[in-house]
Amino acid sequence: MASDQPLVLAFDTAAARCAAALVRGDALLARRVEPMDRGQAERLLPMLEELLAEAGVAWPDLDGIGVVTGPGNFTGVRLAVAAARGLALSLGIPAVGVSVFEALADRPGAVTITLADKRGRFAQSFRDGVALAPPVPLPGDGPAQAAQADPAVVARLAARRLGAAPPPAPLYLRPADATPSSDPLPVLLDDA
Repeated sequence: MASDQPLVLAFDTAAARCAAALVRGDALLARRVEPMDRGQAERLLPMLEELLAEAGVAWPDLDGIGVVTGPGNFTGVRLAVAAARGLALSLGIPAVGVSVFEALADRPGAVTITLADKRGRFAQSFRDGVALAPPVPLPGDGPAQAAQADPAVVARLAARRLGAAPPPAPLYLRPADATPSSDPLPVLLDDA
């Protein structure tokens, strides 16, 4: 399947699902979306294998990996980013992170994307798909989109950024819900 267009595999486990898409240029070669509240860690790599097989390509054929970096479920975001970085390292190809805000804002003109989760709403403004500022919290209730990105859009955005983006990192809009332990730290003994 020779082409001057990059072959990019993108995936998302930031929401209550496992989603992936394979694109070459503007052509969508394969796409899967499986809703699930848990189990993304066990399902992600088998799903990616199935997607590649469906399109008739193999891991070494890939030119890049795209991954949703958040916002979303803390564990899901970390899972996806770690998987993308690991796959990219093992395949010797770039991995590119794409936020849900960026995926939803991929259109011409000015747009403000508002996303909500259990604890609040956040907005980010874009012009022609380029962020004008970081996401900001919004007071009160109001309309907001579900925090899910189309994996095909993520793959296309990643393809445009191949070789020009830093390794993906999670996008957290607030600190984790977990609290540090109040137990004292163990004493480390010196070998001397």
